[in-house]
Amino acid sequence: MINREWHLLSRPVGWPKPEDFALVEAELPQPGDGQVLVRNKYLSVDPYMRGRMSAAKSYAAPYELGKVMHGGAVGEVVASNAEGIAVGDHVLHQLGWREYAAVDAKQAVKVDPEAAPLSTYLGVLGMTGLTAYAGLLRTASFKEGDSVFVSGAAGAVGSQVGQIAKFKGASRVIGSAGSDEKVKLLIEEYGFDAAFNYKDGPVWEQLKEAAPDGIDVYFDNVGGEHLEAAIGALNVRGRVVICGMISQYNATEPTPGPHNMVKILQNRLRVEGVLVTDNYDLQPQFVQEVGPWVASGALKYRETVVEGIENNLEAFLGVLRGDNSGKMIVKL
Repeated sequence: MINREWHLLSRPVGWPKPEDFALVEAELPQPGDGQVLVRNKYLSVDPYMRGRMSAAKSYAAPYELGKVMHGGAVGEVVASNAEGIAVGDHVLHQLGWREYAAVDAKQAVKVDPEAAPLSTYLGVLGMTGLTAYAGLLRTASFKEGDSVFVSGAAGAVGSQVGQIAKFKGASRVIGSAGSDEKVKLLIEEYGFDAAFNYKDGPVWEQLKEAAPDGIDVYFDNVGGEHLEAAIGALNVRGRVVICGMISQYNATEPTPGPHNMVKILQNRLRVEGVLVTDNYDLQPQFVQEVGPWVASGALKYRETVVEGIENNLEAFLGVLRGDNSGKMIVKL
């Protein structure tokens, strides 16, 4: 049997191009001792993957040229050489960008397709959901009454941050997005108090109008102009959570930082990055609290689903363009 998988051929400069990648036919892997063979059903594509396409040192190892890329995936076990995982079980793992994967059982997490749709374990109940939960409640030290601003708020992480903040008693939740349709979604479906299209004018002006009393927490998925505007709007002892900087991922020249950094001193602000890998200890608490919100329909989520392994690259590029509402998923 043939296993199709995506390889990185060259490191992109600026926006990734199709010729930087190849969909390759390889032999079906055989599971070794302590491994399971998984037929992937859903694959995740995420902005952080752009950083792994570069050779620059970062928090995640670069993808190797000429080899299959990695990413979140969930699928069905079709062969097992490991105790505790049987054929027919479903598992979450990190060997995406391919149809079949031989996964070390220690790196596979069993999931229940009866408890929630399989795709949710890549999004609202998975890495992006835990990122939102940990970033807001632990990194930002959110407290009841805080006013929260989220950039990239219609994305998988941002939409969940805003809703969790509302559930936890935020005084006001503001979001930015890249289209009027997404702005409407933030207010009417996700329950944000205010939202704006950052393409309609300077971010700082629109943020000032949406948050006349300032903000206490900024959850940053975008960087650039958004970060500068948020620093200017933060109240004394405000907190900034840096989750992503998608506006800068494809830059070919160094990008300037905010011009109002003195505000960090004047208002005693705290700026801290969040990585989901530092917060896996919160996973049980996260599932226990957020799972019922999802099951009851209280926490709304969207998935943008692209069909076929052959469209995996286009789905990834779509994330960088902001084509998705909620989590971008590839269904195999």
